[in-house]
Amino acid sequence: MHQGRLAYLGPAGTFTEEAVRTQADLAADTLVPQRSVPDVINAVESGECDRGVVPLENSIEGSVTVTLDALAFDTQLLIRREIDLPITLNLCAKPGATLDAITTVASHPHAHAQCRLFMRSQLPDAVVEAANSTSEAARDVAKGRSLTKAAICTRAAAELYGLEVLVPEVQDHTGNVTRFVLVGHGIPAPTGHDKTSIVCFQREDRPGSLLAILAEFASRSINLNKLESRPTKASLGDYCFFIDFDGHIADEIVADCLRNLSAKQADVKFLGSYPVAGDGAVPRRKAMSKRWRDANAWINDLRNQIQDDQ
Repeated sequence: MHQGRLAYLGPAGTFTEEAVRTQADLAADTLVPQRSVPDVINAVESGECDRGVVPLENSIEGSVTVTLDALAFDTQLLIRREIDLPITLNLCAKPGATLDAITTVASHPHAHAQCRLFMRSQLPDAVVEAANSTSEAARDVAKGRSLTKAAICTRAAAELYGLEVLVPEVQDHTGNVTRFVLVGHGIPAPTGHDKTSIVCFQREDRPGSLLAILAEFASRSINLNKLESRPTKASLGDYCFFIDFDGHIADEIVADCLRNLSAKQADVKFLGSYPVAGDGAVPRRKAMSKRWRDANAWINDLRNQIQDDQ
């Protein structure tokens, strides 16, 4: 067990904390709640904490842009692991509150975005109030005296802060999942079932420049998992590209691809190589590791047959 200090998006009762507690080694750390994603990053960079966990992407609303931007522009920390967590959102309020009396609903903006249909149908006139996290919203509702304010949050947060669930499962779609990432220093060893994340900055905006970048992956049969553009912050219309793809920097074909990308196509920022999460990841990782060992043994056997005829 690592048993260091781990920063996470708090306060207690957030989905980020739930994600942390699904990982035995992370849950064994001293958990240090932070108010925002940049605060998590800063806590790790400053040495206050050894590593941190932040939300990265939701299956309904998409990427958490504050996390993408922090990784691309504000830190040299690397992604060391991904954690997928099923998400259930609930409308919660102080005991005695009723749904028809609610006039204000607080939550994290990403959580609000996952509940648009519910809000439109059930609380169309309610004021939407932003909070740094779903748990912060629950805590603030609990601290107040109003029975007209509710929070969209986890059941754990509702229980922690003494709220009641007015309406369960208010997310717009079933199968709601959020991906969290562990950030820290260094690159974990390859497992045989890994993912690599990078950011590509085009050196010049010209026809075919993105196609040329993608061709580096296609020519090596490297599967892309994600391609997303974000503003570079330099000027209007200037974009960088976040790319996730199969493989680890230790794989020769991945190293060759990144080498050619950097030399010929774009400035590349490496965000990490790390184990893939999700259903079936562990058995696939074990199977891939065995195939990798077998293939490596085969190559080594062939190389041992090389003769020096000089």
